[in-house]
Amino acid sequence: MMSAYIIANVEVTNPTQYEEYKKWSSEAMKAHGAEVCVRGGKVEVLEGDWHPQRLVLLKFPSVEAAKKFNDSPEYGKARASRQGAAIMRMIVVEGVA
Repeated sequence: MMSAYIIANVEVTNPTQYEEYKKWSSEAMKAHGAEVCVRGGKVEVLEGDWHPQRLVLLKFPSVEAAKKFNDSPEYGKARASRQGAAIMRMIVVEGVA
């Protein structure tokens, strides 16, 4: 089975409200077995003009597992709490076998 990663670039617009999202998203990650690889660490641009605000990298056993997390009621609760607190850009990408 091929692993998969969810990569998110988050532009936080309301830091106080975003803390609520972090709480619920952490619960969803635990419920769906996400391996948290990166969550808001310091970013240094090495090449190009990409300047992400807050990066998150989650590892899942498969694309299907990543999509199940994204579509779950647990993450839905987190997503609802994020409304008005952040602009989310998120992708899922296949890992190497």
